[in-house]
Amino acid sequence: MKVEQVYQLVNTTVEEILGESVIVKEDLSNIVDVGKEIISSNNVDNYVKKLVNHIGKVVFDDRVYKGSVPSVLRDSWEYGSILEKITADIPEATENKSWNLVNNQSYDQDVFYQPTVSAKFFNSKVTFEVPISFTELQVKESFSNKEQLNGFLSMIFNAVEKAMTIRLDNLVMRAINNMTAETLYTDLYDDVAGELDLTKTGTKAVNLLALYNANKDTNEQLEPEEALLNPDFIRFASYMISLYKDRMSKISTLFNVGGKERFTPADSLTTVLLSDFSSAVDVFLQSNVFNKELTSLPKHETVPYWQGSGTAYAFEDVSKIHVKTSSSEKEVEVSGILGVMFDVNAVGVANLDRRVTSHYNAKAEFYTNYYKADAGYYNDLNENFVVFFIGETPDTATDDNTTD
Repeated sequence: MKVEQVYQLVNTTVEEILGESVIVKEDLSNIVDVGKEIISSNNVDNYVKKLVNHIGKVVFDDRVYKGSVPSVLRDSWEYGSILEKITADIPEATENKSWNLVNNQSYDQDVFYQPTVSAKFFNSKVTFEVPISFTELQVKESFSNKEQLNGFLSMIFNAVEKAMTIRLDNLVMRAINNMTAETLYTDLYDDVAGELDLTKTGTKAVNLLALYNANKDTNEQLEPEEALLNPDFIRFASYMISLYKDRMSKISTLFNVGGKERFTPADSLTTVLLSDFSSAVDVFLQSNVFNKELTSLPKHETVPYWQGSGTAYAFEDVSKIHVKTSSSEKEVEVSGILGVMFDVNAVGVANLDRRVTSHYNAKAEFYTNYYKADAGYYNDLNENFVVFFIGETPDTATDDNTTD
């Protein structure tokens, strides 16, 4: 074992915490052990310099990763593959003849009124597997007892479980991101320009910054990068999102891509917010009010990013999606997405099937497990789904186009 004398350093640390010296540069290269992959030849005793150091304690990095994606997992079934969803359109009203009777008039009551019913079929799955091989005989020599061996194998099982959880979480987010992109494209695509107009707002793709600036004088209007640091904008954004909870509870054709008559009661509503925005509400809005229930956001889940964190968790990256939509097959690249609000039937993960198959190789004495996952990730464009985002200001959009 390598042993370093650190009396000079510890004396310096006491002086620093007592205020007897300024903060000085400390060389910690010989203090903090960052570990080595393989022990080297200097791992011998400090007495006769020949005895090899033994491992005194074995610790396995076996922390369970639970994931943190929105709750969109639906039910599963054993037989069949197609998810059929049947809906009925709202029938039209006709004249009530009871209050407009005419002498000698015949009233035909044998007319057949057929209900308008439609069915959607979801019949696609995605699948992947994570293979990993295990040995027992070959690794016994590296451990002192069966408890250590079992701990090692348990760590590998946990690593596989992490790999599965991460990938399944990512697929859930892709299901949400596709629905977000479909909604943005439907509300904001400009046929003349041939691209999304991020300066305008729609009923399903709600440009909170455009709505905020529309009610402000020119000198009070905000740029996109200023919005999340402005308490007045955050208050306005929270107000608008809360409004949509009530608006979507009333039947309407305005809040879904398909233009169908739909309503979403509170117990069927899912709200997912970017944590940057949710934290901004807590800090800039909730921290200095007494009646927090009056200014709080609807019940929601949070995500740290929609598609990825980028290299530094910059807002430009965490609030961005860049996808090719599954329905319109259009490329949608939008940053500034603060949250989504949708019906429980709009986005789902159906018929999730996780299983493990195993194969033993008798010649080399190892076995391989194949961890498999199948699921159908679906969007129903006829169900309510609303996106809230910070769009571009007209000047910014013009400058971007000029640069391009």
